[in-house]
Amino acid sequence: MAKTLQQIIDENPEAETFRFGDTPELCADIIALVRSGTKTATCEAASAYGAGGDAWPEVGRRDVALNWDGTPAVMIETVEVTTRRFEDMDDEFVAAQGEFRDLDHWRAGYEAYFRRNGGFAPDMKLMCERFTLIEDYA
Repeated sequence: MAKTLQQIIDENPEAETFRFGDTPELCADIIALVRSGTKTATCEAASAYGAGGDAWPEVGRRDVALNWDGTPAVMIETVEVTTRRFEDMDDEFVAAQGEFRDLDHWRAGYEAYFRRNGGFAPDMKLMCERFTLIEDYA
């Protein structure tokens, strides 16, 4: 029997919940990459965290990525959190994200994503997270 989100949170009260991406299709694609082990890193605008936003990822914390419909998809554990500017992204971190051909492809995709979600600037600060898959709720 599949665990409900409430059961998972009751067992992991420190866990945050979140969705990857900003559309149902992107969310499903990214979760598939996490499940396959291809995606072991992600990033987000640092401005998305804090007052009124998500909690900043913490090394060792386990969080639950949700399917677009709000059901639990996977649990991940944060293993590293760093910050950098958009313009300072590198090939190695892009490769760990799993969904981009190269740095130029990443730049185009994330610039479009940031423009859709609050704004873009080449010097914007990013939260860069590496994680491991702990549990798959499929």
